[in-house]
Amino acid sequence: MPWFAGVERNEINWHPTIDKNKCVKCGMCMNCGKNVFGWDSDGKAVVQNPLDCVVGCSTCANLCLGNAIGFPPLEKLRAVFRKKKIWTAVRKQLVKEDKIPARHHNLKEELPEN
Repeated sequence: MPWFAGVERNEINWHPTIDKNKCVKCGMCMNCGKNVFGWDSDGKAVVQNPLDCVVGCSTCANLCLGNAIGFPPLEKLRAVFRKKKIWTAVRKQLVKEDKIPARHHNLKEELPEN
């Protein structure tokens, strides 16, 4: 599934940041299935593989006991999706894969990218 419709992952600014002053070393971020996080020499979490973060996911921030993990504003992500017409391309692919019914979607029209 071309979730980003040909847009390279490095063109999408979506990855966690960690406020070291808030990190309580709970390790909840290590639950990430994409191995985005690691440990520094002080035993605090660090973002080691930012481009491995699943675009749109923020589970680590939701689990963080210290509320130390943040992400870019969602509107910035949505702006990239609008600009690159990602929603339209993904919708077309989902219809092609028969995951959503074509009869409900006029594929000749662009989605209102908002």
